Amino acid sequence: MDFLIGTAHAQDGAAQQGGGMELIFMLVMFGLIFYFMIYRPQAKRVKQHKELIAGISKGDEVLMNGGMVGRITKISEDKDFMVIALAESVEVTVQKSAVTAVLPKGTMKSL
Repeated sequence: MDFLIGTAHAQDGAAQQGGGMELIFMLVMFGLIFYFMIYRPQAKRVKQHKELIAGISKGDEVLMNGGMVGRITKISEDKDFMVIALAESVEVTVQKSAVTAVLPKGTMKSL
C-alpha cells in the first residue's frame, strides 16, 4: 500500500507546477472578452444616447421610453426636463433622458 501514497504525492506536485502563466493568460482573456462583449457596446450606446439628447430641439417629435409620442414645446436648459405635447390640449413634463428616438416630422399626424 505504500507505493500508492508515493504516487499520489507525485501527482499532487505535478499539478501545482506551471500554473502561473496559464492563470495570467486566462485572466487576460476574460478581461478582453469582458471589454469587447460587454463594456465597449454599452459605452457606444451611452454615447449615442447622449448625442441624441444633445441634438433635440423645440418642435421635434420624439418617442419616449413608455411608448408615448409627442412634440417638444419647451426645453429647460439648466435642468434635465422638457415639456411634451401629446395632443393639442395635453402637455406633460418629462426628463430628457426618457427620449428613445427622434421621429421624422409629421409622424404624429400620420398616427
